[in-house]
Amino acid sequence: MTNTDDNLGAGAPQPVDTDYEIGQDNITPFGLDVHNPVFLVSGLAVVAFVLITLMFQEASTEFFGWLRPFLTSTFDWFFLSAANIFVLFCIMLMITPMGKIRLGGNDAKPDYSYMGWFAMLFAAGMGIGLMFFGVSEPISHLTSSMGGTVVENGVRTDWAPLGAAAGDAVAARNLGMAATIFHWALHPWAIYAVVALSLAFFTYNRGLPLTLRSAFYPLLGERVWGWPGHVIDTLAVFATLFGLATSLGFGTEQALAGLNFLFGWGTGPVAKVLLITVITMLALISVVRGLDGGVKILSEINIALAALLLLFVIIVGPTAAIFDTIVSGGLAYVKEVIPLSMPFGREDANFSQGWTSFYWAWWISWSPFVGMFIARVSRGRTVREFVFCVIVIPTLVSVVWMGVFGGTAIAQIAADAAAPVKAAALELKLFEMLKPLPFATVTSMLGIVLVLVFFVTSSDSGSLVIDTITAGGKTDAPVAQRVFWCTFEGIVAATLLLVGGSQALTALQAMAVSTGFPFTIVLLAMCVSLFMGLRQAVKEG
Repeated sequence: MTNTDDNLGAGAPQPVDTDYEIGQDNITPFGLDVHNPVFLVSGLAVVAFVLITLMFQEASTEFFGWLRPFLTSTFDWFFLSAANIFVLFCIMLMITPMGKIRLGGNDAKPDYSYMGWFAMLFAAGMGIGLMFFGVSEPISHLTSSMGGTVVENGVRTDWAPLGAAAGDAVAARNLGMAATIFHWALHPWAIYAVVALSLAFFTYNRGLPLTLRSAFYPLLGERVWGWPGHVIDTLAVFATLFGLATSLGFGTEQALAGLNFLFGWGTGPVAKVLLITVITMLALISVVRGLDGGVKILSEINIALAALLLLFVIIVGPTAAIFDTIVSGGLAYVKEVIPLSMPFGREDANFSQGWTSFYWAWWISWSPFVGMFIARVSRGRTVREFVFCVIVIPTLVSVVWMGVFGGTAIAQIAADAAAPVKAAALELKLFEMLKPLPFATVTSMLGIVLVLVFFVTSSDSGSLVIDTITAGGKTDAPVAQRVFWCTFEGIVAATLLLVGGSQALTALQAMAVSTGFPFTIVLLAMCVSLFMGLRQAVKEG
């Protein structure tokens, strides 16, 4: 087997013994370099999806409205159980001798500094989501998402499955923060870590192509180069595309809401399509510039802007309440993470099905994209260092982020039960939270810029990943292919937003869940395959 990726570097072990040649199944029409049949099947399927959805809009809207609740209510136990397995698997990797294995071989050195590495992790992993849900989710859990009714001061009176006394404002806040952090901490990043580590190990240590099928070589052997591998990679393309479309849809809704909030620009279908078009064009520019010239620079800019907004809210907001929320919410998360993770015997169906099941499916649908992206920038790290940094560091940042933005909003509600942030639409809550603070127009614009740049980094890095998968693992495929996938990411997001109408976010979430469900099975098998590969590497010394 021949690997054309020069990034393996000196010191990488010899490739596994296989006759597979990268590109042997590739065809090159119009100067392209596509992996047949993955590119053709996934590309045609995406085009067909867009056309059928637009042709039968009413039926599509009804179908999307049925699909998400059906999957999350029927298979909530499956999503929760799988996510728990991923967390336990990652913990096992850190505490066993497998943690000493270095990605790329014993002499490999990291390609990026910690700061550049962390910046790309966050920009690709959760940027838009943190902006959208940082304010809205803590408030949702505080008021109604877990089934309790609300009295005039905003505190639930009849729901306390995790031990909060009725009417206890502090306990309700802590439970809401614990539930929020639960969705953004260990479990989602463990999902990313499994995929990223699998790809990095089998690429840098075993010389296989940087594509999802490579992670299954210990299980499937040479069959990964045939139809089983084609199916795995095609599922990865679908999961990535619709997972990205969901996030881009959230970003579009929030950015438009912010622009309308500040300037009255409107939030109708035309505005949505125009915004997605502009952002997709910006993403195309970044895609053409490549990983170091585009994604890395934008990621570092976004991290700096996010840190600036975070510090501003801490300084001018209810500082004491913010720090209290961070500490109390973090401790509550540690205390309640196991009860929140239980897949059976739950009474809070609205939370486990309406929130957690969707989140886990969403993260899983994102995992091929984020996992491959993380793998590409993580050569030179040990398994232990990799898992710790990819799981623990983002968890700590999520605790702080949610504590600052969610804590500020909760403090505003505690001070005024009629605070606008409480009743605002999800996409407006960030801007309503910023409005009472100084320089609200400036910070709101900063928030919009953050959403848009996260939009761009997600779109262009996602295009690079899908292009790599459909080109059979090559990281230097023609630019025209990246342009194709970046363009269709925007088209799919626009299609789902338009067809969904007033339920646009439901349509987006439905597609994320529908692709996340089958890919959960793929990820569970990936854990087995990775364990087999790492165990063999430990035996080899």
